[in-house]
Amino acid sequence: MAQEAQAQSPAAALYIGQLTWIEPILGLAAGALGGTIESRILGEAAPHELLLGCLFGLVFGLVFSKRTTTPGAGLIWGLGAAFLFWVAVHAGSTLWFMPSARSPEMLPHLRQHFDDLVAYVVCLGMPVGVALGIRGELHTDAKQESFHWGRGIVVGGFSGLLGGLIFGKWMSAGDFFPLLAGLGEIHSHGTMVLLHFGVAVVIGSAYGLLFQRDVRGYGSSMGWGLGYAIFCWFLGPLTLLPLIEGARPDWSADQGSVLFGALVGHILYGLILGVTYATVDRVWVRLFIQSDPLNREPEGPGLRLMRSLEWGAVAGFVGGLVSSPVMLATSALPTVAGVDTNLSGFHGLVAHLLVSTLIGMSFGLLFRHEASSIGLGVMWGWLFGLIWWYLGPMTLLPLLLTGQCDWSTSAASALLPSLMGHLIFGAVTAFTFLLLERRYTRTLLLEPRLAARELRRIRPVGTPAPALWLFALGLGVLLPILLG
Repeated sequence: MAQEAQAQSPAAALYIGQLTWIEPILGLAAGALGGTIESRILGEAAPHELLLGCLFGLVFGLVFSKRTTTPGAGLIWGLGAAFLFWVAVHAGSTLWFMPSARSPEMLPHLRQHFDDLVAYVVCLGMPVGVALGIRGELHTDAKQESFHWGRGIVVGGFSGLLGGLIFGKWMSAGDFFPLLAGLGEIHSHGTMVLLHFGVAVVIGSAYGLLFQRDVRGYGSSMGWGLGYAIFCWFLGPLTLLPLIEGARPDWSADQGSVLFGALVGHILYGLILGVTYATVDRVWVRLFIQSDPLNREPEGPGLRLMRSLEWGAVAGFVGGLVSSPVMLATSALPTVAGVDTNLSGFHGLVAHLLVSTLIGMSFGLLFRHEASSIGLGVMWGWLFGLIWWYLGPMTLLPLLLTGQCDWSTSAASALLPSLMGHLIFGAVTAFTFLLLERRYTRTLLLEPRLAARELRRIRPVGTPAPALWLFALGLGVLLPILLG
C-alpha cells in the first residue's frame, strides 16, 4: 500500500500543479474580455487594452487567487487590485520616468487618466475578481460559514428598500435621486420614485448575496457599504445608466465632477444600507439560525452596551484632543462648508471635544470585535474617520445649520483640510478603544469557553478587509481631491 501511494504521489502532485494554473488562466481570460470591452467603450486601440487586461488578470490570478474564496471576496480584492494597478501604471510610471513632475504636475496627470481608473475598476477589477471568486466558491477546501440564498436576497432586498425609503424621502423634495444620476431626464416623478426603489432593492439584494459571510457587525457592514457604494457609482451613473440611454459612457474627470454629488449620495446610501443590513441580518440569524442556550453570555446586553459606550466615549475624547491642533490650524472648527458657526477659540475646542466624545461612543457600538490586533483596528479607525467626514461636515452639520447641504466639488475642496483631522481622529479613537477593550478581554481569555467565544467574535485573518481598506480609503480620499 505504501509503494502504491508513493507511485501515485507524482501523478497527484502533477495534477495539483496543473490545478494551480487554472486560476491564472481564468484571470487572463476574464481580463482579456474586460480589456476588449474597455477598448470598445474608450474607443482606443484594442491591442493595448487587451494586453493590459491580460496582464492584470494573469497577475491577479497568481497573487490573489487564494484570497478569492467567494464572489464577494473576489469582487473586493478585484476592486482593490484594480485601484492599485491604476496607481502603479499612471502615478508610478510618472514618478519613474519623469521625476521632476512629482507634485504640481501629478494631480493634473492623474485627472487626465481618470477614465482609465473607471475602466480598470469596471472592466478589469469587477469581472476578474468575480470570476475567480466563483471559482473559489466552487472549489475551495476551506471550511466556510454556510451560505443562505434566501437570507441574502430577503435581508439585502429589505435593507435596500428601507435605505431607499429613508434616502428617497430625504432627497425627493428636490427631485434629486443620486441612485439614478446619469440616467437622463424623466419627466414623471412617479416613474422616478419607482425606478429609485427598484434600483435600491437590486443594490441591496446584491449586497446581501455578495457579502453575507464578510459582514460581522455594524461597523464592518458600514465599511463594506462605503466601498460597495463607491463601486456602484462607477458601475451605475458612470457606466450602465448612460448605456441604458443608448449613449457611450463618459468616463472623463469633468463628468465625474458633474456626478460628484451622486457619489456622496451613493456613499450615504451605502452607509444606511450597511447599518440596516447588519441590524436586520442579526435579527434573521437570531430567529432562524442560532439556537444555542448552552453558550450563554457571561454579561447581559445592557452591561455590554454600557462598556462599549464608556470605552468609546474615552476613546473619542482622546481622539478629539489629539486631532484638535489639526482642526484648529486648518480653521475647520469655526467654519463648516463655508458657514460661519461663531465657534472659535475655546468654545470651538469644547464643542469639538464634546462632538468627538459622542462620535467615539458610536465607534464603540459599531466596531467592537472587528480587529484581531491594534494595527488592524487603526485601519478600521481610518475608515471610521472617512465615514464621518462624508457624514458630518459634508452632510449633517450643514443640514443642522442651514437646512440644506452642498455636495458639490467646491464644497468638498473647501472641506479637504478637515479630512486629515478626521483621519487622525479615527485612528486615535480606534487605538485607544482597542487598548481599553483588550485590557478587559484578557480576563475573559482565562476561561477556555469564554476564550473560544471571543476568538469566534474577532474577525479572522484572511478576510477581504485589507482590500476594502485599500479601495474605500484610497478612493474615498482621492476622489474629492481628483475631482475638486
